[in-house]
Order: sequence, then structure tokens, then C-alpha cells
Amino acid sequence: LPAAAAMAAEPPSPPEPIVLPVFREESFGDKFLRKTRENPLVPLGCLCTVGILTYGLINFKRGDTRKSQLMMRARILAQGLTVAALLGGMAATAMKSR
Repeated sequence: LPAAAAMAAEPPSPPEPIVLPVFREESFGDKFLRKTRENPLVPLGCLCTVGILTYGLINFKRGDTRKSQLMMRARILAQGLTVAALLGGMAATAMKSR
């Protein structure tokens, strides 16, 4: 019993300090490059979509409606592939973090 009384009289020891990870501020360019390296198909799909859209609009302005319609359908396909690449990259990242 005297040992228990002596323990109760001592103040508790201070807790160990918690060390938090340090994150540096990431600029827009750094984040863009990191995300592009993680999933390069998304920016490539965006570029293809914009290129097809531009070519389709040029043909529409020229009056070539057949080629313009073909390019608009190709744009929808490119957009779909871009969304699929985005979802696939998100799924791969989620599986990697587990």
C-alpha cells in the first residue's frame, strides 16, 4: 500500500509529442505534372478531344457538313475514352492506396 500511495503522489509524466508530417505547398504546375505522370491518358484524351472538336468546327464553317458530323461523333468517342481513362486512373489510385 505505501508504494501505491507514493505513485498517486507523483504527477503523471508528460505525453510524448506527436510528430506530424510536413507537407510543402504544391504549385499548379507541380500538381499538373504529378497528375500527368500518374495518369497520362487523361491529358492526351483532352488534347485529342479538343483537336477533333476544332477540326470539326473548321469543317462546319467551310460547309462540309458530312465531315463535320463525322468529327462531332469522333469527339464524343474521344470524350468517352477520356472519361474512361479518368475513372480507370481513379480506380487504380484507390487500389494502390489500400
